[in-house]
Amino acid sequence: MKQIEVSRLTENFFESIGKEWMIVCAGDEAHYNMMTASWGGIGWLWNKPVAFVFIRPERYTFEFSEKCGFMTLSFLGNSAEARKIYNFCGSQSGRNVNKTVESGLVPVPMEDGKCVAFEQARLTLVGKKLYADDLKPENFTDPSLIDKWYGAHCGYHKMYVVEITGAFVEGGNE
Repeated sequence: MKQIEVSRLTENFFESIGKEWMIVCAGDEAHYNMMTASWGGIGWLWNKPVAFVFIRPERYTFEFSEKCGFMTLSFLGNSAEARKIYNFCGSQSGRNVNKTVESGLVPVPMEDGKCVAFEQARLTLVGKKLYADDLKPENFTDPSLIDKWYGAHCGYHKMYVVEITGAFVEGGNE
């Protein structure tokens, strides 16, 4: 993986997050979990480059997100193999299967082992947690979103704002 300046990113994150998807990974090198996500955003807040990540409390990755100070966002591309990994990581729980082994993802420790990325990623963003808050039904100004996306069977997402502390692309260690 080759590190690039965050300011050099020219990615269309509408396409990358919403259509390609991403793997959100939280936890340290010894114990982590990942999930597929197609919701989130990239922007500028508190004079820092940030990502907005949303995780439901039912997801196993949520436990790691709560405990750890870093997470990674890995974009694998649109190949058939990437799609297979995205579908697997989005449909299986790390409580029941070893997603790393079953998906074939190759872990790469980041931030001195405080988080994990994956060798297959075409782009990885490392994020340091800055803020977290639960989405609350009383704060929705469009109640139709509650009916469409939430209900008795699932909890409201928690939003994490993470500072993008590193950006890495495919390539050697330069």
